[in-house]
Amino acid sequence: MSIQPVSKSEQFTANREWLAALHGTDSVDTITLDLPLFTEGVHYQCGDGCEPYGRVFSGVPVGKVAESGLYGPYDPEAHCGRQVLRGFVIAEAPFAPGQTRVPAALLWHGAVKASKVPGGIDVSQLVWHPRAGQIRFV
Repeated sequence: MSIQPVSKSEQFTANREWLAALHGTDSVDTITLDLPLFTEGVHYQCGDGCEPYGRVFSGVPVGKVAESGLYGPYDPEAHCGRQVLRGFVIAEAPFAPGQTRVPAALLWHGAVKASKVPGGIDVSQLVWHPRAGQIRFV
C-alpha cells in the first residue's frame, strides 16, 4: 500500500475595476474585518459552505466600529463608527469556514471609480471627517 498525497490549489485574480489609479497602493494599512457585519453576495463570496475558503471582495468600502476597533461595511446611516468611510479593502481577503475575523489591507488614500465599487457607494452622502480615508472619486 502506498499513500499518494493529493493537493488542490486555486488562484483568484481580484477584480480591481474600482481602482482608478495606483496612487496609495504602496502604502496600505492592515485591518481586521468583522465578517458577520458583511452581506454574502454583496461584500463577500462564500460558495459551497466556504470550502475550502470564502473571500471578501476587493473594493468593499469600510468603516471602523468604535466599540470593537474592527472594520465593517461603510454605512452612512450607522451610528457605531461605520458612518465614516475609512477606505477600501484593496485585495481580496480569504477566510476559512466559521471564521468571523478576517485580516485585510486597507486603501486609505487614492483614487476610486465610484460606479465600480462592489455594493455601490453614494458619494453625495460622504461627509468630511478627520479620520476618514483620503479618497478622490472619479
